[in-house]
Amino acid sequence: MNSNRLEAFSDGVLAIIITIMVLELKVPHGTDLKELEPVLPVFLSYILSFIYVGIYWNNHHHMMHAVQKVNGGILWANLHLLFWLSLIPFVTGWLGENHFAELPMALYGVVLLMAAIAYFILQNRILAVQGKDSLLAKALGKDLKGKASPIIYIVAIIASFYSPWIAGALYILVALMWLIPDKRIEIIFKEKK
Repeated sequence: MNSNRLEAFSDGVLAIIITIMVLELKVPHGTDLKELEPVLPVFLSYILSFIYVGIYWNNHHHMMHAVQKVNGGILWANLHLLFWLSLIPFVTGWLGENHFAELPMALYGVVLLMAAIAYFILQNRILAVQGKDSLLAKALGKDLKGKASPIIYIVAIIASFYSPWIAGALYILVALMWLIPDKRIEIIFKEKK
């Protein structure tokens, strides 16, 4: 089977995740700027999480364009990824409501780490079906960002218990690494044509 249904389902789940996150934002009752202060941590955690979900959507979209066929292993690996991404609204809300406290900051990192691992598993399931000479395999190359991200998440999770701000900076660093869409797949497809 092709990847159209898998991609459509994933797009729907990611859209729901973003919707849930934005619905968690509470509108202040006053009209002064001071009324925004209490919701600032929630808003900042929303921005970071929105960026992360966007990064996953973008990279998932690019990866699915390199997929020729889908099997059960790929479907389950994709659901595994969506499970971890579906927890982002929960940890985002907890993080913001508790003003970036240690345990919420650490759990936020655990969810990001598990999503990264799940994406790696999905990527490898696809590579197992596509083969070592596939366009995706060529596009990924050494995948340094993919290997560095989990390491940074682990450091950030540990740092959460000493300085949540350092952990937050590390989460932002990983987001910045991935913010620019990965052009490797696009380049390989252009070369093929």
